[in-house]
Amino acid sequence: MSSLPLRALALATAAVVATTALSACGSDDDAKAGTTAGAAAEAKTINLGYFPNITHAPALVGVNKGLFATALGGGTELKTQTFNAGPAAIEALLSGAIDATYIGPNPAINGWVKSKGAALKIIAGSTSGGAGLVVRDGINSPADLKGKKLATPQLGNTQDVALRAWLKQNGLNADKNGGGDVSILPQDNATAVQAFAQGAIDGAWVPEPNLSKMLLESKGKLLVDEKTLWPNEQFVTTHLIVSQKFLKEYPGTVKKLLQGHNAAIKYINDNNADAQKAANAQIAALTGKALKDEILAAAFKNLKFTNDPIASSLYTSAQHAEEVGLLDKVDLKGIYDLGPLNELLQADGQPAVSDAAAS
Repeated sequence: MSSLPLRALALATAAVVATTALSACGSDDDAKAGTTAGAAAEAKTINLGYFPNITHAPALVGVNKGLFATALGGGTELKTQTFNAGPAAIEALLSGAIDATYIGPNPAINGWVKSKGAALKIIAGSTSGGAGLVVRDGINSPADLKGKKLATPQLGNTQDVALRAWLKQNGLNADKNGGGDVSILPQDNATAVQAFAQGAIDGAWVPEPNLSKMLLESKGKLLVDEKTLWPNEQFVTTHLIVSQKFLKEYPGTVKKLLQGHNAAIKYINDNNADAQKAANAQIAALTGKALKDEILAAAFKNLKFTNDPIASSLYTSAQHAEEVGLLDKVDLKGIYDLGPLNELLQADGQPAVSDAAAS
């Protein structure tokens, strides 16, 4: 289950009899028809994307503990590919190099827009919380950021949109080229952490564990804890999406992927200490360096792992992206397909999750 280079997706043409039937789901007729037609087929391989971040702990734990492999069974091989930020993962999904990926809301929205609603479906939530703006000492308010340099993981990614929207709400502007009242310099998380430590930037809006690294290792200050900006302090940081093509052809495999995903979330919530070790071991395998224990613990404490996609926050994130000029007005109807997940939750005696916007 090691990471593989990006390559063209090779979908299996051989099929086996599915051990689990999947009822038609989705909000559009085409998806329903495809799901029903492919109910007997399972893929020989599924290519899954995720990031070496604690915000992707269900993926880290699911891979490390073999929970995906167990759920998929011997007939489907799990292959993985890791990414630094969402836009790159979306490009991989659109090109067919991966079949599914853990990702933040804004890149998923961008992929939906770019493909005119044909490329992907959000099939489960994964993580809430664990992001915010860390700044150097002496910055105590939005006004203090004028003329400063801040980093985000990538232009248009979830944290990038969150920062730009927050700045605008506080009367500050930042353009796509690093200009404006505040200069935003998108860079990968490791670079941002190092740049902050060296004083090359004044702060960064980052996800865990980078947030805790900047706070604990570089004595940064948390100017904005993003959860405080959301109703009930809940917002989607990471969710699980799948290619519509793969979902239509291999719904049985997708349902098994969800079983592995649910098992990983349950494992984290029931065995937190061991889950931290498993996630850290996977990060070490991917990056060559494990997190310090204090950073690992702080990051986990700052996150909630749930299969609820917290859909209302996705619609708000889209609105934020529109407001800062990173997204044209978009219709997100049909972006969710929670039918397979809700079948599994119902079978386990758990309440269904919703794809509705806030009332």
